Amino acid sequence: MESREGSNPYNNVKCSLSVNDKEYYYFNLRSVHPGKYDKLPFSIRVLLESGVRNCDGFHVTQQDVEKIYNWEQHQKSEETTEVSFKPSRVILQDFTGVPALVDFAAMRDAVNQFGGNPLKINPICPADLVIDHSVQVDFSRRSDALDKNQDLEFERNKERFAFLKWGAQNFKNMIVVPPGSGIVHQVNLEYLARVVFDQDGLLYPDSVVGTDSHTTMINGLGVVGWGVGGIEAEAVMLGQAISMVLPQVVGYRIFGQLSQLATSTDVVLTITKHLRQVGVVGKFVEFYGTGVTELSIADRATISNMCPEYGATVGFFPVDEKTIAYLRQTNRPAEQIAYVESYMKAAGMFRDFNNHDEDPVFSETYELDLSTVVPSLSGPKRPQDRISQSDFKLDFNECLRNKVGFKGFGIAEEKLGTTASFDYEGATYTLRHGSVVIAAITSCTNTSNPSVMLGAGLLAKKAVEAGLEVAPYIKTSLSPGSGVVTYYLKESGVVPALEKLGFNIVGYGCMTCIGNSGPLPDTVVEAIEKNDLVCCGILSGNRNFEGRIHPNTRANYLASPLLVVAYAIAGTVDIDFETEPLGYSADKKPVFLRDIYPTRKEIQAVEQQFVIPAMFQHVYSRITIGSDSWNKLESPKCDLYPWDESSTYIKRPPFFDNMSKDIPAIQSIKEAHVLLFLGDSVTTDHISPAGSIARNSPAARYLASHGLSPREFNSYGARRGNDEIMARGTFANIRLINYLMSKPGPRTIHIPSGEEMDIFDAADRYRKEGHDLIVIAGKEYGTGSSRDWAAKGPWKLGVAAVIAESFERIHRSNLVGMGILPLQFLEGQHAKGLGLTGKEKFTINIPQDIKPGQVVDIQVGEGSSFQAQVRIDTDVELAYVRNKGILNYMVRKLA
Repeated sequence: MESREGSNPYNNVKCSLSVNDKEYYYFNLRSVHPGKYDKLPFSIRVLLESGVRNCDGFHVTQQDVEKIYNWEQHQKSEETTEVSFKPSRVILQDFTGVPALVDFAAMRDAVNQFGGNPLKINPICPADLVIDHSVQVDFSRRSDALDKNQDLEFERNKERFAFLKWGAQNFKNMIVVPPGSGIVHQVNLEYLARVVFDQDGLLYPDSVVGTDSHTTMINGLGVVGWGVGGIEAEAVMLGQAISMVLPQVVGYRIFGQLSQLATSTDVVLTITKHLRQVGVVGKFVEFYGTGVTELSIADRATISNMCPEYGATVGFFPVDEKTIAYLRQTNRPAEQIAYVESYMKAAGMFRDFNNHDEDPVFSETYELDLSTVVPSLSGPKRPQDRISQSDFKLDFNECLRNKVGFKGFGIAEEKLGTTASFDYEGATYTLRHGSVVIAAITSCTNTSNPSVMLGAGLLAKKAVEAGLEVAPYIKTSLSPGSGVVTYYLKESGVVPALEKLGFNIVGYGCMTCIGNSGPLPDTVVEAIEKNDLVCCGILSGNRNFEGRIHPNTRANYLASPLLVVAYAIAGTVDIDFETEPLGYSADKKPVFLRDIYPTRKEIQAVEQQFVIPAMFQHVYSRITIGSDSWNKLESPKCDLYPWDESSTYIKRPPFFDNMSKDIPAIQSIKEAHVLLFLGDSVTTDHISPAGSIARNSPAARYLASHGLSPREFNSYGARRGNDEIMARGTFANIRLINYLMSKPGPRTIHIPSGEEMDIFDAADRYRKEGHDLIVIAGKEYGTGSSRDWAAKGPWKLGVAAVIAESFERIHRSNLVGMGILPLQFLEGQHAKGLGLTGKEKFTINIPQDIKPGQVVDIQVGEGSSFQAQVRIDTDVELAYVRNKGILNYMVRKLA
């Protein structure tokens, strides 16, 4: 970014701070407006500090800072208040990190072609990239599963990993954590997070934006952070401030104590349902109250992790004594721990949750009594649909009968008793509705938490001692979030029992939760498909959207690792644990879940004994070294990436093709056709699948045309560096419901001809015919993961605008970042209420002097019209749209 910075007007409020005879300094925020500062929510204080420290009159202005100081006044106003924010760092995982680095490489080419210095395309803001999303469960239930899965990961992803290694060598100010180290958010929590930065003696709070929606997990450690689209993260890395609406802050008071049988997973599923119901989209949630002291940092991180599922921007726990204790437990340097504690106290950011006098002003408040939390699950299709475990059997059977929807499968009464027998490994088994075929302890949400991981191990140990087993056809897996988890599971002696039940350690990564569950046995798949069975996946994850976990698990439930083990043993969700046994012992006695379920007291005793600092020191002292496979990888030694035109993994994207230095004029959208007519809660999984590539899909045909066999297809997530494949995978989810079609699937109607075809093929025909395209949708369009290809893909298909009832925050931002216009139906209006069929032509009249939030006229055919609001929130976002996207905007800035 060109430098236009002036001197910082707040330099006069810098104070010195002596810590263990070493001198530091910091910005004393309280001294500017003492009365206002002490009323601010702690999360807003972090935004304020960034504004004061970065105030240069260009990226961040004094007006921005004053707006944050006046947060209490602004958050009550009906008008939104825009401020600039510069986070301390950026974090990426590989599925989103690869396209980010591909974009950077292409931006270097574009700047070079314009005669600029291509090396200006380099992170200014520190960036951490963790390779964790590639590995999938190809091998399970075997002693060498971990090695086998990791070897196959390298075999599949060698070209992609080599590109990442090129990025690590060519982009300065960037850390790349090699594959096999752990899940990005757990590595962030246990190792990467600074909590407080020391920049040549200047202390300031750690804050982070990430290219994964679950970046919010770090809020549990007192670090303000949230997920943004990869496109927006790239701009931040290049020094651009985030232009954001000053958020309302919801105070969430926690009090009481958990019962001996409740887990942190149960707490977060309860909170997720509650906050989704009250509505916190676009808001900060800040936790307070005496009950917070009952929660460990891992418990808090679990709650913060699922912030995207309850829809908030952050779910923040301020720094307190437990934060400092966690830094010691995870073997952070003593010098760092000392200045973190001293700075946070001096800056007024250290919290005593038992002191009500420290409670700040909130926009609104809600509360939870921990004693009311009961063992729970969520599903079958959304993370916010919590069910108490005691009601689970009844709820599942109601879902079978309910019409197709978030809580229904539409199974006819005469089909409820359908069964299917199949042979596997020399024995015959029977599947029915509710049979469990995948049971996975996986994802960043729970694998960071020793209490639930050790709880699962203790439950497994008691189950094995009671003679219980898991049917061999059930795909069980254990994918820890880091090597530390493996360490304490082994030291505590629970690994043999977990392995006995089939929960072998299969790799370090998101795996099943991200859709990398790997294949099911062919005989299981055949039995499910031929008999139209609603079989189940049980996972300790955070996402269970349709088609995400596996194509053949129509019902997927989120649960604690303990309940994952329990339902794997039961083999079905159609069971009442109170009245029905899990199984029978060797002497034919019934064994109930209550007989083997460990109490919190038991779990805490084991945790205190075995989760110790030495484990973290041992694991993370080797994290940057990498495996032999990583170290042997060769990568190009050049500043401009040498694109391989034959590559099916890494391809130069077309975003800068035919680009000029001049900013193009905004054009109205004339007589556009509807590519897709969608309903509520369309997720980024529906828009940009991350799972396997179906063999009959446009993406498969493209790969086959390049000489690849189906076993070489890999996943959509792994191929995010190739725009041709990702465009063909856009809207390719088998569960996508398009109202232009009579049944779910990745198909649509080419309106002029009336012909049914694959969505990519329809878009390609529209492009050749010269037609603009739009998408019509319902509420919460774009929920789920912060996938940049959920916006890049529609851009590649030619979608110029999306008209929806409401948008999920990150996806709306991504659409803006690609120059796609997000339009929102006016309050109380929706597509069907306006009589739209999706077969009309739409003309969207966009004035040249368009303003954020402006209402525009949309003409339907030659007769009717309606109005919609432009969901552009700030002038900076408007600049992105004018430039046809953030990337073009940045290239013009830097060229």
